[in-house]
Amino acid sequence: MHFQELLDSDQFLVIGVLEPPKGIDTSGLLRHADALRGRIHAVLVPEMKGAIMRMGSLGASCFLQQKGIDTIMEVNCRDRNRLALQADILSASALGIKNLFVSAGDEIKGGDHVEAKPVNDLNVVSLLESIKKLQKGSDLAGNDLTGIPKFCVGSEVNAGLLGGALELEIRDMEKKISAGANYFFTPTTYDLKHFENFLKRVAPFKVPVFPQITILKSVGMARFMSRHMEGVTIPEEVIERLDKAPDKRREGIAIAAEMMKKLKGLCRGVLLVAIGEEERLPAVIDRAES
Repeated sequence: MHFQELLDSDQFLVIGVLEPPKGIDTSGLLRHADALRGRIHAVLVPEMKGAIMRMGSLGASCFLQQKGIDTIMEVNCRDRNRLALQADILSASALGIKNLFVSAGDEIKGGDHVEAKPVNDLNVVSLLESIKKLQKGSDLAGNDLTGIPKFCVGSEVNAGLLGGALELEIRDMEKKISAGANYFFTPTTYDLKHFENFLKRVAPFKVPVFPQITILKSVGMARFMSRHMEGVTIPEEVIERLDKAPDKRREGIAIAAEMMKKLKGLCRGVLLVAIGEEERLPAVIDRAES
């Protein structure tokens, strides 16, 4: 079943994140994808996550799609103007990509090409609207298309924000749904109580929300994420558990698997991230299902 069909089912879905290579050697990408066959329902291919220059999501997504893996191609607002964005989206459809994830893109100052200039010709809502327009048969200038693309389109929502910031985020979520978003991914989620409250708030929207579970590998990583990533809270008991563990990488796998189990029945699925250690993804999934 394709991702769109799975969204309409009642299955608990697992989406894995696989980074494209920093180069043209796709052997590692394929090795990790093969290890996930039968374990996941789709693969999200980021577009230069962290503003680190890599093979683009379009190329890597097409490569995986040709290998029989249902992919979700990320399209962000940071690097391309409306001409290039529309061209890439049409190319993706012609090459067999059926799923898109629309994001703002990470800030360039945190990447490896800090001299690059951000574009941001469109914001997330206007990019979603442009995809919606393409799917109705015309481009942003009103010109008719020869052949019409069809996509399952998702976007981002920060479920971990608090107070007024969360209120604004929920309003933006409504705008994204109106603009064509069919599902949402969140940043890293380990605060289950807060995420449950968020789901109650957005339940009337009737749109699937997939919390991101990042597999922790050290106390330093956990504390950095909790202190410096907006909307991300790693509970102190999780950090203490990791600190006491003799094998922190193994414990990180156990913690992620337990979080997956707790989320079953609460939401439609999870987005599983390993940040450079994709070989750990199968272990988390297997442990969560045991």
